[in-house]
Amino acid sequence: MAKIAQISAKYIIHSKIEIEGMVDRPDVIGAVFGQTEGLLGADLELRELQKSGRIGRIEVNLDSKKGKTFGTIVVPSSLDKAETSIVAAAIEVITRIGPCNAKVTVSKIEDIRISMREQVIKRAKSLLKDLMDKSMPDSQELSDEVAHSVRMMEIQTYGKEKLPAGPGVEESDEVIVVEGRADVLNLLKHGFKNAISINGTSIPETIVDLGKEKTLTVFVDGDRGGKLIVQELLARAEIDYVTKAPDGKEVEELTKKEIHKSLRSKITAEQAKLEMGSSSNNSSSNSSSSRSRSSNRSSSSSRSSSSKPKSAKSATQAEKAKFSSMLEDLIGTRGAYILDDKLSILGKVPVAELQSTMKSLGSGIYAVVFDGEIDKDIISVASKGGVSHLVGMKTKVKSSSGLNIYTTDDF
Repeated sequence: MAKIAQISAKYIIHSKIEIEGMVDRPDVIGAVFGQTEGLLGADLELRELQKSGRIGRIEVNLDSKKGKTFGTIVVPSSLDKAETSIVAAAIEVITRIGPCNAKVTVSKIEDIRISMREQVIKRAKSLLKDLMDKSMPDSQELSDEVAHSVRMMEIQTYGKEKLPAGPGVEESDEVIVVEGRADVLNLLKHGFKNAISINGTSIPETIVDLGKEKTLTVFVDGDRGGKLIVQELLARAEIDYVTKAPDGKEVEELTKKEIHKSLRSKITAEQAKLEMGSSSNNSSSNSSSSRSRSSNRSSSSSRSSSSKPKSAKSATQAEKAKFSSMLEDLIGTRGAYILDDKLSILGKVPVAELQSTMKSLGSGIYAVVFDGEIDKDIISVASKGGVSHLVGMKTKVKSSSGLNIYTTDDF
């Protein structure tokens, strides 16, 4: 007997069946053929239609519950719409299956082509998305990617301190001195191969030696930490030029255009010293004026005041919230934030370099937040530097005069 699969059908008739008793699948199929026989004429006889392949295999699914049988009848059809609708209506005339009363209801006639079309559209969208995601980049993207990878591989170490540096430091007459390894990488990315990092806040001997042989341009971040590093470099090495990133930006995040603009705006070391000296004089003038206003105090009062240890005010709620947020950011990094009195970050250094950094910066540090344990040595260095707040993960020292100590338990 010739039969067609549902895949070749144009329509599928979906019917529900309710039977007042217990019957089997052959009983239902027999009723479909038997009770529709002769009903629609020779052209639409179900047996003949199935033999010719215009009606496919009839699927019957049954489930018995509490003495009754429920199920579905699925009939695939390759007839046209009208003929398929007639066959569907004919199936509903079935009123008895075996010895039991039955009711058949056609729930819908499904157009297979619509379902297949929706499936095709859905799959096409998925394939198009994959194609777009995995499409080949243009030539410029390929060039940029290759150039970036090569430059990243070009970073080297230089000198006895193994400072991060570009490959052009050795042969170049001019060298750009930056703060960290990320700065060197960014300059390499944009084609500057003659950069070297001081790799911290203490000035390496390699930089001092380079200043005797080459023209050094100091290129620092646009924050207070950068200014402090410039001061240290001017004091210890032979620097020729000084420049900085735009205010609030770091060298490692600058675009090529910003780097070129900053280097074009460099000033001589002598001019930088004059500008810093002017700033220092203004500070000294303010300090002298303050001392003059306090000179009316009695000498005994002055002696009494000078004998008292420095006393730092407790942190405000806003400051504590800021400390807590920074401490959370540092968890697991073994890093330290050095802050000024406006809670701006002067610099971020490894905990291993924290004490040496505080010593080299001297005054101007308001607070230190770090991923580590507060001990007597750190407290001693912080106290000498005039630090007001010391924030760590935990502490070995409960309190210290003139210095506020906070840990995670305090927030």
